[in-house]
Amino acid sequence: MSERIVSAITGPVTKWVVLGFWLVMLVLMGPLTGKLGDVESHDNSDWLPANAESTRAIDELAKVQDPDDLTTTIVYHRDGGLTTSDYTAITLQIPEIASLDGVVTQASKPDQPVMPAIAYPTGEKKGQKHGLVSADGEVATVSLVVNYADEDPTALLDLRDDLVELTKVDGVDVYIGGAGGSTADQMEAGAGIGGALLYAAAGVVIVILLITYRSPVLWFLPLVSVLVALVVSMGVVYLCAKYAGLTLNQMNRAILDVLVFGAGTDYALLLIARYREELGRHEDRHKAMAAALRGSAPAIIASAGTVTVGMLGLMVATMGSTASLGPVCAIGIVAGLVVMLTLLPALLVITGRWVFWPVKPGYGTSGEKTGGIWARLGGWIRKRPRAVWIGTAAVLLACCGGLSMLNITTLDSSETYTKDFPSLIGDRVLEEHDLGDPSNPIQVVSAPGTEKEVVGALTKAGYEGVTPVTDGTHEVALTAVPLSTDPMSKASFDTVDDVRSVVHTVDGADALATGTAAIQLDMAAATDRDTKVVMPLVLGLVLIILMILLRSVLSPVLLMATVVLSFGAALGLSAIIFDAMGFAGQGREFPLFVFVFLVALGIDYNIFLMHRVREEAIAGEASEHGDTRRASLVALSATGGVITSAGIVLAATFAVLTTLPHVSFIEIGLAIALGVLLDTLVVRSILVTAINLDLGDVIWWPSRLARGRAKVRPPQPAVVRRPMAPAQPHHHLLEHQLRQPPPMRGPRPSRDLRGQPPQQRRPRDLGRYPDQY
Repeated sequence: MSERIVSAITGPVTKWVVLGFWLVMLVLMGPLTGKLGDVESHDNSDWLPANAESTRAIDELAKVQDPDDLTTTIVYHRDGGLTTSDYTAITLQIPEIASLDGVVTQASKPDQPVMPAIAYPTGEKKGQKHGLVSADGEVATVSLVVNYADEDPTALLDLRDDLVELTKVDGVDVYIGGAGGSTADQMEAGAGIGGALLYAAAGVVIVILLITYRSPVLWFLPLVSVLVALVVSMGVVYLCAKYAGLTLNQMNRAILDVLVFGAGTDYALLLIARYREELGRHEDRHKAMAAALRGSAPAIIASAGTVTVGMLGLMVATMGSTASLGPVCAIGIVAGLVVMLTLLPALLVITGRWVFWPVKPGYGTSGEKTGGIWARLGGWIRKRPRAVWIGTAAVLLACCGGLSMLNITTLDSSETYTKDFPSLIGDRVLEEHDLGDPSNPIQVVSAPGTEKEVVGALTKAGYEGVTPVTDGTHEVALTAVPLSTDPMSKASFDTVDDVRSVVHTVDGADALATGTAAIQLDMAAATDRDTKVVMPLVLGLVLIILMILLRSVLSPVLLMATVVLSFGAALGLSAIIFDAMGFAGQGREFPLFVFVFLVALGIDYNIFLMHRVREEAIAGEASEHGDTRRASLVALSATGGVITSAGIVLAATFAVLTTLPHVSFIEIGLAIALGVLLDTLVVRSILVTAINLDLGDVIWWPSRLARGRAKVRPPQPAVVRRPMAPAQPHHHLLEHQLRQPPPMRGPRPSRDLRGQPPQQRRPRDLGRYPDQY
């Protein structure tokens, strides 16, 4: 960070300018945060790859069907069978249902096929004939179409609630299912994400900051800064989604919240720790903050840059929701970085030393803590570093054994949520009574006038109930193939594959299959492809950045190996926990998301540690005993506390995702939290430190540091050897020394001056450790 920027941030006058700038940003961005829900996309075509068969079919389907139309199924269930009075009540409800705003009673476009406004049973036998009543007579369905537009996200929820009120029948269980019901339930599940996550993350951060600083005041400044960063990032994300085509969904929003809270607080912890040190070396707090920024900003910027590049690697994904997560997270990281390196320093110098009350760092006392548990841990590791890192790696490898319990799959409707939503219960009732859901058929789009050929081919292949929706007079032909299984199940995926293989053989039809099951199948294929492409790309990008930062090849390669090992251990342990929790499996996106975040965030702590190791190694005196080994001990002792606190904060904020009723959120949040803790407490503290102590200066290969500090320091004047004087008795030598004039001495240093700032001592704190190397 340049001196001009540092002076502008920490100056006695310019600090107020910095504060004013962020107040203006709050005024501008604040109103936009409440509009994020307005730009969330619930349209599958925004998530799918452009070349997927479902995407192309959806584009063709839009010519005869409004994309916002959702087929909805009302499920009526009475144990022992529905009665005549029940059917009468259902019939009387139809006019009221048709009068609701949002219920489609005719084609949404003049050239669309005219579909029955509402299909309902008037009695048991007729209902069974048309597939609206189960064979045992206990379940009846009413099928209708509702129109939902993203511009009014609450309209569908209101319509769902109105349907619940209108369809009540004494003694009958009623559920709103189908595409309309499930979409409404998804929206309800995500409605509290913003507020719930915000309060939970803020509470976690406050508690950890109180424990870390033991100050009733200091925690407030990092929290305010994090909230400002979150508001700014949410405002920028809204503008990008509104005007730049950025796809935003519930998961992206949730991860943005926890990422800004976690990473922003991490940066604050590192900066404040360095600021506390510098307050002991500088009487002027402005100079102390300037020194703190110069010392900590390079590592913080390097860390944020690594995470940002890793996140942007997601942009090569073909899944729109995955590709958009990259820029969303990058915006959050950059916002957190800029705020923590500008607003937080300004707030700290404005408030002064009293903000650390009751333990205010005084001038002339070093705020740097190099003793305690981390020094003892370093002392334990240095006794047998090779045995320590081999043993630690073996334990992590053993944890990887749990990978065999992972079940990467597409979770069906009943496995997606931890809460039993009405649409899920309705789907389960239909399945138990062998009644297919008419709202989720496979839709076959083909050339105009080819309905008969498509129906004939499917009927010949053994499919029953295949019906043409169009009559040959429309711009495209549409055929519906009913599904008797959950559209997100493997059985439905197999059916989609088979239907596609059949209709693709119809000459001149150019048939394409879509629908809920087909969309989920294409999403699964795209996610599997993205996992294979994005993971090695992110690894390569982060490795290159590490090589540039550390100016080494061996060290970055070893660091990446430790992070990948930690990732495998985290996934293995997570799989064991998920199995104990009774989860059926992990979503397709699970390994990719966990990998990207653990590699990008896990390498963070290694950067913080190795940056300090390199700084201490360069600052050390030339020594044949190996500066890197002693620098590693100093770095671990000096940074152990703050990096551990940062890791706990980040892990705790991601763990907040486990409070949501969505299985994918729970699994991703728990796995990332577990991986961050492994990186912080095991990999960074033990494994990396042990490797540094074992290899010593070699860790910096092929840089000059790898050849020893004596070869890196500037050349010293040659020593002129003089002839050795003849040996003399000791008493003559003493007499000769007494004749010499006393050495020139300056004034005796005062007590304050004897506590010189540590940066003027070289090597820094190296005398604390035995010279064993």
